[in-house]
Amino acid sequence: MNTPLVDSNLKQQAPAGHGSGEYGYGGYSSAGYGNENSVQRGFRDYALILRERIWYILVVFLVIFSLSLVYTFSQTKMYQSYASVQIFRSDPTVMKNVESVVRNDVSNTEDLNTVVEVLKSNAIIQKVAERITGDDLRQFMAPYEAGKGSVPLTPIDVLGLNRKIVPQRLSLLINIQYTHPDRLIAAKVANMFVDEFIAYNSRVRIDESMKAVEELKIRAEQQQRKVKELALELQTYREKNNMVSLDQRKDIVTEKLKALNLYCTQTETKLKDSEIRWKQVQERRAAGGDLTELSFIANQPLIHQLVQDVSAKNIIVAQLRDRYRDKHPIMQENLNSLAQATHELKSAIDNAAATIESEYQNARSNDEQARAALAEAKTETMELDRAAVEYDARSSELRINEGILQNLIGRMRETTMKSTLESQNARLVDPATPAAEDNYVSPRILLNLSLGFVLGLGLGLAFAFFVAFIDDRVKSSFDIESVVGLPLIGIIPQIKKMEQPDKAQIVANNADRQVSESFLTLHSSLRLKDESKNAQCILVTSTIPGEGKSFTTTNLALTFAAHGERVAVIDCDLRKPNIHKSFRLENRKGVIDICAGSATIDDVVIRDVHPNLDVITTGGRAKNPTQILNGKNFEAMISDLRKRYDRVFFDTPPLAAVSDAMIVLPLVDGSIFTIFFNKVRRKAAQFSAKKLLEANVPVFGAVLNGLNLAVSGYYYAQYYDKSYKDYYVVMSKNDTTPER
Repeated sequence: MNTPLVDSNLKQQAPAGHGSGEYGYGGYSSAGYGNENSVQRGFRDYALILRERIWYILVVFLVIFSLSLVYTFSQTKMYQSYASVQIFRSDPTVMKNVESVVRNDVSNTEDLNTVVEVLKSNAIIQKVAERITGDDLRQFMAPYEAGKGSVPLTPIDVLGLNRKIVPQRLSLLINIQYTHPDRLIAAKVANMFVDEFIAYNSRVRIDESMKAVEELKIRAEQQQRKVKELALELQTYREKNNMVSLDQRKDIVTEKLKALNLYCTQTETKLKDSEIRWKQVQERRAAGGDLTELSFIANQPLIHQLVQDVSAKNIIVAQLRDRYRDKHPIMQENLNSLAQATHELKSAIDNAAATIESEYQNARSNDEQARAALAEAKTETMELDRAAVEYDARSSELRINEGILQNLIGRMRETTMKSTLESQNARLVDPATPAAEDNYVSPRILLNLSLGFVLGLGLGLAFAFFVAFIDDRVKSSFDIESVVGLPLIGIIPQIKKMEQPDKAQIVANNADRQVSESFLTLHSSLRLKDESKNAQCILVTSTIPGEGKSFTTTNLALTFAAHGERVAVIDCDLRKPNIHKSFRLENRKGVIDICAGSATIDDVVIRDVHPNLDVITTGGRAKNPTQILNGKNFEAMISDLRKRYDRVFFDTPPLAAVSDAMIVLPLVDGSIFTIFFNKVRRKAAQFSAKKLLEANVPVFGAVLNGLNLAVSGYYYAQYYDKSYKDYYVVMSKNDTTPER
């Protein structure tokens, strides 16, 4: 007996109505069926995924690894040579103080990257392609000759595909690598790239220098024409403004201005002096005074002499007056002489006054003329200064443009000289040499095989998980308990080829000991709980047809009957009845007749099909099964059956197809949900189980039917392994009597 095994397994059984959880691919669990906690996948579960699909992994691995082998050993051997070139940080200085037209200084990472990009450019590839000719070209292109229907490669295409530029870290060295099936060609082409790179820099420098010389020449010619135009304009301006000798004229005008300033000062002084004397004369005359009192008149020699002469004559007259009378001839003579002297003095004074007035007028006229001349000289100086400013501006512009012309000519000569001198910004450090015969870089056998091994194994594992992901059929306790939401109460192994009646009565004929033991285990499970232990009417259904609900019904009924209980099997599948076939009975009268009222249970029941087992068939196929099952006669039939039998099993249609089982469900004490291994999809089974659970009628659990023993170890190793198999085999050989 297997009672200890059953008891230990049932202790882990979950209650009816177990909640459904997230369902995913694979559906594996090693925790056994009926765990009250939510079943979680572990490492063992994923290992089971791989174990079940080991052939997928092996096939994918062998295909990928074989492809890597074929690819590796079918590849042409490729040889690689490289040449090292050093980049100078700045151009070599050949001529001091002569700036180059093209600057190739490498002062930062961007400059070095620019040099690398130049090495990668199509311009270098084009020049190298032009150098490969004759036999070298034939040897170079021989491995790349296009087959039929393919586009032929050009030398430029081949060079671009197999050339690689590798800057050396933290240095100004660059490796130019080239790969080719011919190791000699590989070395030769790598050296060609270095030569063409250095030659390219020289060509660029010379070309740019020549362009610069041409541009400088054009600019120099334009500047020369401009200088000539400015010189002609300056000469015309000089002639127009009488500025043949500007400096000499400026000196003359300056000296003239100085002289006129001095002369004006002198005339102004003379004018003031003569004006003072003239005003004094006018004031004396207006006052009736004696002009001889004025020093500048008195000091005149004639007047001074006449004043003395008059004074002397006055003295003589005064002396003679004392001796003679006025009419005395001597007196008259002296008076006449005095009058004549006085007249002469007056005339002299008048003449002196007139002279002073004339001097004043002359001084004033001279001063006015001097001032006019000075103003004219100042005007001339200002005009000359204004003309000199424009002249200087024109002259300065001429000198500047002459300087620009000289600089352009000098720069043009320097650039011409610089372009003729060879100066490189790079040099060859290590020329490329042919690689050894056994030193090829492709194919990399070890790397390719390693990648093939890893890729094959990885893709095989991925494919196995992918197959598990898309496989959503119920096959494990995880699927049943976490996805479908029912406790697993029994597992029925797969039966070998056998006729349907023999399968339906396998517990009675003991054709398969393992199956018989499975129904005994299921019987024990149902007797452990009060709900299922005390249930008289038990409904058996499934999700879809072909899951073994009738097989489970008949064999479970036979198991209960073998334990001494009065059992009846009622076929309620009025659409496609199957119970009569299972027991090889006729299907003339049955449930349909009872519900129609044309027969009683006693009229239709087939007694003692097996000891303690009676059967009621459908009595044919019904056109309106739902009306029959909803009728009062059907309910009365069940009530009568409860009185007659200890256990009544109802075989009903699948839940996903029709609703007949849901009509019968409220009339029974509980239900058993049959699931065929690896047949029904999870969502369908979950939906059907949900309908059972929502009916508020106890669901005793799910029975997994048709477990493939070949893969049982993947899912239910705790129930089916070699030791159990040997035990069943021994038992079947030694004891063929069914358990009671």
